[in-house]
Parts: sequence; structure tokens; C-alpha cells
Amino acid sequence: MKNNYALIMAGGVGTRLWPISRQHFPKQFHDVLGIGESLLQLTYNRLLDVCPAENIFIISNEDYYGLINEQLPALTDDQILLEPQLRNTAPCVAYAFHKIAQKNPDANLIVCPADHLIVKQDQFAKLAKRALEIASQEDVLITFGITPTRPDTGYGYIEFDNQQGAQDIYKVKDFKEKPDEATANEFLASGNFVWNSGIFVWSLAAIIKSYAQHLPEVNQLFADGTSSYYTNQEKPFIAQVYDKCMNISIDYGILEKAENVYVMPAEFGWTDLGTWKSIDTQQEKDAHNNSLQGEVMVYDTSNSFVKVADNKMAVVQGLDNYIVVVAEDAVMICNKDQEQMVKKFLNDIKEKGLKAYV
Repeated sequence: MKNNYALIMAGGVGTRLWPISRQHFPKQFHDVLGIGESLLQLTYNRLLDVCPAENIFIISNEDYYGLINEQLPALTDDQILLEPQLRNTAPCVAYAFHKIAQKNPDANLIVCPADHLIVKQDQFAKLAKRALEIASQEDVLITFGITPTRPDTGYGYIEFDNQQGAQDIYKVKDFKEKPDEATANEFLASGNFVWNSGIFVWSLAAIIKSYAQHLPEVNQLFADGTSSYYTNQEKPFIAQVYDKCMNISIDYGILEKAENVYVMPAEFGWTDLGTWKSIDTQQEKDAHNNSLQGEVMVYDTSNSFVKVADNKMAVVQGLDNYIVVVAEDAVMICNKDQEQMVKKFLNDIKEKGLKAYV
């Protein structure tokens, strides 16, 4: 266990969960499920079964240091990695593994987004520890692939070679973007496609080797910080690095190019809580299939999701298949089937110069 490390990526803004998720207080710091814990706290607590608490690192925007410190007070400042600007996932992972390597070059790392729900905690911990064990023995980059239960068009997919399985992992053939419904049905029928969870496992040796080969400029920028990590020079060094660093995802920069990428099929009750519709699927329903969070009264309403801020109440009448979210200073009412409009709503608000609501 001492060589097991975890990185929680917690820097996103979560625009699809507007009006609750805002730039100053994004979704990962909210209790979007109404269960008394934020998504970040859920993710952190889940990883305590996988590695020691002192080996869990958070990477996020420097604007969110206060929120992280408040929600996870057990973390030291050395465990909170702060990005001065957004540069996507490849730089943030490079920052983390180069910093961790200064303390433990033999570390094995699991990388998790902060906004996922995993219902079967025991199964997750078992698979995570198994993947870390494999990563400690083999030069492989492992991603968890969620066994699909429906032809979902909201997730990316991974195609794998189910004839080449060894040690519970299978060689990845291709990464597929979010498909249309017909293609998703084809993926499901083939039996060798899984959802891309965005959860990764590798040894530091394997990931550093991959970055050196496929993203050498990014790798070198962070490698140059050897003498700065864990000192008061780390913050100014990182500020300089991020000014120079390209904006690129780890999927595109590493995983779609490397030859040693494997998938571990997983069934642990996973959901990417990126949209109100996805959160709705996790809620208890009333007799008319409504999900209600907060002080809500409904009449002649069915198949709807209504979430109300703590000091508000809402009365809803005559809606079917709607999302209603009442925040402190904004209300959104949207048909569930048009949920992709949330991004347009937010863009239009920005264009009108209403910065207080972004």
C-alpha cells in the first residue's frame, strides 16, 4: 500500500450543472446528490480504501484552494496542487507525477476525476488495488472500462481486443468519441466496447516513459522542477511552466498514441455526474417518477427533476419531463430532452455581460 498513490482531478467548472455550478464554486464542491457530502469528499473517501491518506493528492485551480482546504482539512498543502490557469489534463497529470516522483519514484498512481459516482465501493477498491498491482509489475497504462448497460450516446467508448486478455486487462484497440444512437447500439452488440471512465492507473516509470516519447516538451517542462517541488519555489516555478505549456488532454496526447494501453473492464456502479439528467438517475423517485431535492411541492407533475437551494422553496404545477433548478440567485427550467441547451444558456448569459450569474 505504501507505493499506492492517488490523484483527484478537481479543476473543472462543470458548466452543464448551471445554475448551481459556478466559476467561483464549481460542481465538485457541491452536494449535488443531497446526501451530505460533496463530490470531492465522496471521491477522497473512496480512495482511502486504496492508498494511505498521505498519498492522496488533489489538483485544481488555485482559486479553489480555500474550498479544498475547507472540505478536506486533513490534507497538507503539499498534497494540494494548484494550477494557475487551465491547460487540460495532460499537464496536470505531469505536474502530479513529477512531484510525487521526488518523494517516491517507485510509486504507482490512480488518477480519478472528482465528479464521478461509484456505488459499489468495495468492488472499486478491489479492482483499483488489482490494477495498481499489475501496474507495479508491467510497463502498461491501464484505464477502467465500464461495462455498458445501455447504448448511451453521452459517453466515449473504448474498443478492446478480448482475445488478448492477461492479468485481468485487455489491449486497447481504439478510443471512440461519443457516438450517435445507431453506432452506440452497434458498440453494445459487438461485446468488445466499454465506456471510457476517465479513471487511469500506471506506475510513475511507465507514465514518465510515455510522456518522454509522446509529449516530450510537456514532460521536460515539469521535469525541470526537480529542485522546486516541496519548496517555496514550487508556486513560481509552476506559474512559469503553465505560461509555456500546451493545452492538451491526456487522452489525445498519450493514450491514443501509446502502444501499451490496456483496459480493465469494471462493474462498480459508475456514473459520470456531468449533467442534471445523470444526477436525476441516481435519485429516489416519488409515485409520479419525480426526483425532488429541497423544499418542493408538486402538482400534476411527472417525470421531472426539481432541486431547490437550502433557503428557498418551490411550487411546481403541470410539468412533465422537465428539469427545474432553483439556485440562490437564478432559476433554470428546461425540458429533459433539451438538456444540452444548458451550455447555450450559459454562453448567452456571458454574451449579455451578466458575469454575476456565470
